[in-house]
Amino acid sequence: MAVTEFFPSAPCRACVSSRWGCNWCVWQQLCTHKASCDSGPMVASQQSPLLPLIPPARDVLTPFPLTVPRATATPTPNTFPAEPRAPSIASDVLPGAKPSRLSLWGPWAGPGPILSPTSTESPLHEKPLPPEPPTTPGTTVPAPADLGPLTTPEDLLASYPFPSDAAAVSPTEPGPETLPSMVALDQPPGTAPATLFPGATGSMKPVLDWLTKGGGELLEAEEWMGGDTPAFSTSTLLSGDGDSAEHEGPSAPLILLSSLDYQYDTPGLWELGEVNQRVSSCPCVENVQGSLLIPVHVKREVQLRGRNLWLFQDGPRSSECVLVLEGLEVAVEAQVECEPPPDTWCHIKCQQHQFSYEASKPELQVGLFLRWAGGLRVDSADGLHVVLYDCSVGHGDCSRCQTAMPQYDCVWCEGEHPRCVAREACNEAETVATQCPAPLIHSVEPLTGPIDGGTRVTIRGSNLGQHVQDVLGMVRVAGVPCAVDVGEYDVSSSLVCITGSSGEEVTGAVAVEVPGRGHGVSEFSFAYQDPKVLSIFPVHGPRAGGTHLTLHGSKLLTGRLEDIRVVVGDQPCHLLLEQQSEQLHCETSPNPVPAELPVMVWFGATERRLQHSQFKYTADPNITSVGPAKSFFSGGREIWVRGQNLDVVQMPRIRVTVIPRVPQHGQGLGQKHHVVPEKIEEPCLVNSSHLIMCRSPALPGPPQDPWVQVEFILDNMVFDFATLSPTPFSYEADPTLRSLNPEDPTTPFRHKPGSVFSVEGENLDLAMSKEEVVAMIGDGPCVVKTLTRHHLYCEPPVEQPLPHHHALREAPDALPEFTVQMGNLRFSLGHVQYDGESPVAFPVAAQVGLGVGVSLLALGVIVIVLIYRRKSKQALRDYKKVQIQLENLESSVRDRCKKEFTDLMTEMTDLTSDLLGSGIPFLDYKVYAERVFFPGHQESPLHRDLGVPDSRRPTVEQGLGQLSNLLNSKLFLTKFIHTLESQRTFSARDRAYVASLLTVALHGKLEYFTDILRTLLSDLVAQCVAKNPKLMLRRTETVVEKLLTNWMSICLYTFVRDSVGEPLYMLFRGIKHQVDKGPVDSVTGKAKYTLNDNRLLREDVEYRPLTLNALLAVGPGAGEAQSVPVKVLDCDTISQAKEKMLDQLYKGVPLAQRPDSRTLDVEWRSGVAGHLILSDEDVTSELEGLWRRLNTLQHYKVPDGATVALVPCLTKHILRENQDYVPGERTPMLEDVDEGGIRPWHLVKPSDEPEPPRPRRGSLRGGERERAKAIPEIYLTRLLSMKGTLQKFVDDLFQVILSTSRPVPLAVKYFFDLLDEQAQQHGISDQDTIHIWKTNSLPLRFWINIIKNPQFVFDVQTSDNMDAVLLVIAQTFMDACTLADHKLGRDSPINKLLYARDIPRYKQMVERYYADIRQTVPASDQEMNSVLAELSRNCSADLGARVALHELYKYINKYYDQIITALEEDGTAQKMQLGYRLQQIAAAVENKVTDL
Repeated sequence: MAVTEFFPSAPCRACVSSRWGCNWCVWQQLCTHKASCDSGPMVASQQSPLLPLIPPARDVLTPFPLTVPRATATPTPNTFPAEPRAPSIASDVLPGAKPSRLSLWGPWAGPGPILSPTSTESPLHEKPLPPEPPTTPGTTVPAPADLGPLTTPEDLLASYPFPSDAAAVSPTEPGPETLPSMVALDQPPGTAPATLFPGATGSMKPVLDWLTKGGGELLEAEEWMGGDTPAFSTSTLLSGDGDSAEHEGPSAPLILLSSLDYQYDTPGLWELGEVNQRVSSCPCVENVQGSLLIPVHVKREVQLRGRNLWLFQDGPRSSECVLVLEGLEVAVEAQVECEPPPDTWCHIKCQQHQFSYEASKPELQVGLFLRWAGGLRVDSADGLHVVLYDCSVGHGDCSRCQTAMPQYDCVWCEGEHPRCVAREACNEAETVATQCPAPLIHSVEPLTGPIDGGTRVTIRGSNLGQHVQDVLGMVRVAGVPCAVDVGEYDVSSSLVCITGSSGEEVTGAVAVEVPGRGHGVSEFSFAYQDPKVLSIFPVHGPRAGGTHLTLHGSKLLTGRLEDIRVVVGDQPCHLLLEQQSEQLHCETSPNPVPAELPVMVWFGATERRLQHSQFKYTADPNITSVGPAKSFFSGGREIWVRGQNLDVVQMPRIRVTVIPRVPQHGQGLGQKHHVVPEKIEEPCLVNSSHLIMCRSPALPGPPQDPWVQVEFILDNMVFDFATLSPTPFSYEADPTLRSLNPEDPTTPFRHKPGSVFSVEGENLDLAMSKEEVVAMIGDGPCVVKTLTRHHLYCEPPVEQPLPHHHALREAPDALPEFTVQMGNLRFSLGHVQYDGESPVAFPVAAQVGLGVGVSLLALGVIVIVLIYRRKSKQALRDYKKVQIQLENLESSVRDRCKKEFTDLMTEMTDLTSDLLGSGIPFLDYKVYAERVFFPGHQESPLHRDLGVPDSRRPTVEQGLGQLSNLLNSKLFLTKFIHTLESQRTFSARDRAYVASLLTVALHGKLEYFTDILRTLLSDLVAQCVAKNPKLMLRRTETVVEKLLTNWMSICLYTFVRDSVGEPLYMLFRGIKHQVDKGPVDSVTGKAKYTLNDNRLLREDVEYRPLTLNALLAVGPGAGEAQSVPVKVLDCDTISQAKEKMLDQLYKGVPLAQRPDSRTLDVEWRSGVAGHLILSDEDVTSELEGLWRRLNTLQHYKVPDGATVALVPCLTKHILRENQDYVPGERTPMLEDVDEGGIRPWHLVKPSDEPEPPRPRRGSLRGGERERAKAIPEIYLTRLLSMKGTLQKFVDDLFQVILSTSRPVPLAVKYFFDLLDEQAQQHGISDQDTIHIWKTNSLPLRFWINIIKNPQFVFDVQTSDNMDAVLLVIAQTFMDACTLADHKLGRDSPINKLLYARDIPRYKQMVERYYADIRQTVPASDQEMNSVLAELSRNCSADLGARVALHELYKYINKYYDQIITALEEDGTAQKMQLGYRLQQIAAAVENKVTDL
């Protein structure tokens, strides 16, 4: 059975001890349920039913009286405590009981007592019970007086300590009646056991009735056992079904001999034979006799002792001992001799054998067992083994051999091959060494040490003593005693000693002496050295550490390298890999504070200090700015790193980490492959303490859309480029340049002196400026003048330069080569040949012919001139005059274009650093909402009182509360809105105002507000589909358009603040910076730098920038205020300079807290007493006829660096009542302008003004003025300059708005899905119409409003010039969102021409934005309601809801009758009594007489 597989070393015991009642066939090695074996003896199960035959319950016998002597009880292993069960009688069997014979089943050889079933339950348990306390010897067990109930063990198993003995199950058949438990009582030695069996006394009839069937036939043995299959299945037993106690057999195994004939017909059938209680019934090898140790390579005999092996005597005789040696079985012949009966012990002798093993270990435990003929394995005791040992392992020399454990009896065998073996293995020709040889030293480490001593020297060899006492005080290094470290001593093979002080440099051998054996001397010499540290480099480094320090000196590698330590102060300096005797290299550790610290080198316990010098920890380097932020893939662009203390960095490096973004198929936006990042490093050059110059590393192959991280490594410090620059670093595609002769690059390019080189290419200015491009013609530079995306213009030398390596050239007429260097890229564009003027030799005949021809031609010309002289003289004069004028004009236009284009290229790199302010002044949500809801107002119109008497206030407020509840009725609200919209007097302004009032009133219930918006939008779609669906949401024709604007503003506030706010503010600051950088006319509002041609200053005004030191002489602490530098222009008026001063002096202060500029004057202070009040107009103003020029800083001759102060005005300015003053707006300075009085002008006089009388017609000066005014388009290049400067900021803003790389706001997705749903419901499949709806809802209704009015989001003030620029950008954004293609021509507006090349790219961004939103997961109503509920909680600022309700009631009162009529005509409204509730509200709010 499979039970034996769990215990291969004892299959018999496993079989008979199992809970399934199995029997063991000894000769067949078979575990079976059968009652007999085919041949040979059987060991019956402990659960066998054959021993105690229990009669049925109806034939219960009365037991005869027994006399039981007192018996000694001994502890029985694996017994368990009992629980009260059915009545039973318990008895124990003495261990010393003599074996007897069974009259029926043969000799009983069970190892333990015969146990009876004592429980009516199944003996299976889920877990073993705790063991029963052992009984002390001498304790007697009295016999019971009767067979009454006794407390007995519930489940007693075989006494053999076996794992399966924890529980035993009887496989007998269940019976309907309960049988009493019958047990055998213990008997003293030499007596037969007294056992109660059926039929022991009285008649045999009950016995025969139980043994026979119904017909009187005896039951066969297989019928008792149920054949091969037990009566109870395993599942039945395990489940506990049935009453197993009724048929439980004996709990001890018994042996059935097949040679005996068992009959069932004699009265002595129930007599028990001898029972052996001392030993197990199974054949078993118990232990090894003698020593377990067996030496290798020596023939040894193994003797074993076992039990019950006599069971094999009638079977096959051959047997063998099997040793499992390193996975292999080694079998030797075995002889078995058994003791005569009744003794069951047997002795096994395994034939002599010489064993060996391969493992390199001194001992090897080898298991063994006895195997009978035919491969039958006999049971073995657990852990039966012998131990093989090999003296040579771990005992490589004589000393080690003699220190082996005595039980091994190892000796050092001297001979041809000395070795350590067992004494028996030493041949007769070899001798056993009695004394070991002298020590032998193999190695010494280290070979040097300081003269101060303290060096730990490791000496390895052989025969270095058998005990540490043998070498104590016996080691000398170069003649100096060396103290042995007791803890580091290894017998005979190695020792560690600590050198003493030599006092001077000395060299000598290492000697070890062992008393009585001589001494050993090493072949190597040990040198005592005196190391010195002379200098270090560098002498300073950053506090963060990481400096590679080099120490110069002599004999610096003294001692062990791992014992050498460099310390700077208290900080370790970690040694690097490569070291030299004269130099040590280490890397400094961080130090808490900057300090000068000594440098020390420790050689073990010896210190050497650097004299006359220290290492200085300086403040850490800091990087403040880096740039530029772009590079070509090929790298090589020079990046300037600016900061402080940069010269303390020893090895600055730039590191680029590249992770290619490769989108996977089927993935969403922004996802990428998991790839290993690649890091590239390049060294940098320290220029000064404030500048480090790095060159961008080249990327190995341009990856697709790479993610790049750029870092600057300053020794131990790492700075990320992204934290130092507002613009992340990016790599651009490499440029390409075409040859000078594209048709034939091998042909030299012929250059005409005086002209410029023009080279075409691609991506030239993506990541390079013209100053960084190096163009060479041979050895001569070609100065780059202009660099665009597709062209490079450079000015070559006047004369043809020599070739680059002219000293090495062979050909005297070699031509120079034109090369262009752009970072790491070098382009060779062909050779250049200058055209020279050489005299042309004509033949004489040709010269004569040419002379004659010229003479004839001259004669003809003279005749013609004389004929037409009068007619053409005036025309020729006029022609020459016009030609001169055109040439002058062309030259002027060319110079101006060149100048403006140069400004465009240079200003783009100057702007970014100036935009780093003190943060973004966001408005809080309340102010933001009020400015969006009520544009055109300085503050919300709801910031006021209700305007009702105090006596009526409670009633009015109660009525407004009822109105708020009534607005929660969807039917009333939609009826109210539709009724208002149907009134002719309800204007567009009223629609917007009512929509904003409703937004404020329903702001705390945004879910309901959104539902109303959906309903009204659905009604609007139904109306527009019937007319022209493409016009929906274009104009504010209903209330829903303004409701949509307000809803978008509420839902997108967080997105504007977190994402769009930064690029929008950067664009605003960039516009303000550029507008203020150039002159602005204070009267006309026209500026030099703008995007709107209507606001372009079309004059060339001379100006220069000034930096004034401004003071604030108002407010507390004004006397101690420090001056602030302010950048102005000398052409600025005093008012313009005053505004710029206020911006700088009150930077970071909210506008509401700044003083009004009209209450301040500008005072110029020069010296102690020189104070002058500056103003736009005073007695010094220049007058030219009817024109008075406004005073400027240039008028007062204010120098650069002058000190000015803002002081209170001496005369008060009274603002008109009800006049909203918007900062930045210009008010008329003179009220008599329209009355024909003096007119002011600043930079240019208005073109529509009457001019003074013109000079006479022939005046050249007047003609020049006419021509200058006739072609003002020459100044349009300023628009290009402004556009190029702001291009990056515009791109950044559009990219953030139209990007889906970050999560799109849920409101946008929700509303776009709503529009798609409405289109599907109304059968609109035209995608252009849906595109127009989305454009009119989000870009037109929200983003255009935000771009044109940054004051809605930020606490800033705008001007007319800035509004004009923002208007152009907003119009560009709107053009990008529309589907119409704008055909451009000469009559197209200048604003559209500016962004003509960019709009197609923006259109692609919009289309991709709409497509990506359509493909994302739809936004459910639950998600949207959750977001709206959170917005209602977070944005709970009081916007004036009560005043808004009062304002709404004014519209209800105005159209009261129409609203009441609409409610009465609706049946549902009548049921809900909406009209009645409105009448109640009217009565409460204003005592309106109703029908109540």
